[in-house]
Amino acid sequence: MDTVSLYNIQNIKHILNTHNLTPSKHFGQNYLISSRAIDAICAAADIQKEDCVFEVGPGLGVLTFALLPRAKNVVSFEIEKKLQPYWDQKESTCNTLSVIWGNALKTVPEHIPKKETYKVVANLPYQITSQILRLFLEAEHPPEKMVVMVQKEVADRICAVPGNMSLLSVAVQYLGTPKIITKVPRTAFWPEPKVDSAVLAITHIEKKDVKERDVFFRIVKAGFSSKRKQLWHNLVNGLHIAPEQVKECLQEVTGNTKIRAQELSIAQWKQLAVCLGK
Repeated sequence: MDTVSLYNIQNIKHILNTHNLTPSKHFGQNYLISSRAIDAICAAADIQKEDCVFEVGPGLGVLTFALLPRAKNVVSFEIEKKLQPYWDQKESTCNTLSVIWGNALKTVPEHIPKKETYKVVANLPYQITSQILRLFLEAEHPPEKMVVMVQKEVADRICAVPGNMSLLSVAVQYLGTPKIITKVPRTAFWPEPKVDSAVLAITHIEKKDVKERDVFFRIVKAGFSSKRKQLWHNLVNGLHIAPEQVKECLQEVTGNTKIRAQELSIAQWKQLAVCLGK
């Protein structure tokens, strides 16, 4: 089975029927049938012959089989055990493919390399997008790059600018540099989902000091605890710091004591964390 044949809905249906499967909403099984999207993902990932690639949610392998000729090896994490005979057969004929079975949120951490560089390239199951991003970005040894398919709305939130920032956008932009590569319409999938998607690349992923990262996120989470309130109020309540100290730091960092959490840039959040940590 090659990538091209997996763009064909009838072929997909045949494979699923063979393994007594129907697309599962619970596992977010919408099969990508667009060669344009696959090409965009591979181009953005810039896979080299020495690259180790991690993939979460391979499904029937439309992306996997496009990655294998390009990479040194591909490690795919799949939860749908009914597909094990299908993937066992693929693994038996390809020594650069490893399929790890189970919930990726539990199985990925024990397989992340301690020293070897790797990339994450995946059409992510949408229900666990945020958790998977956090798992890799906060790993002891984070990936060199991530190129993932996510819901367009999520990609837009991650790439937001000051004025529209959220806890998600601050978290991702603190740890790396996200960029939307291309939009992918819902018609590029079967069954067709209710939302459009986007290919998101995260580069310049930076390993943070754990203590520094924890302090930063404690402050950011407090800051976003109530979107309707001004930032100083959230920080006072969430961090149990005197209002005078918080307002002094906000004035120093932003020049505005009445600013709201969504209006700060990543640089300002970093400065605020330092100021409040004094």
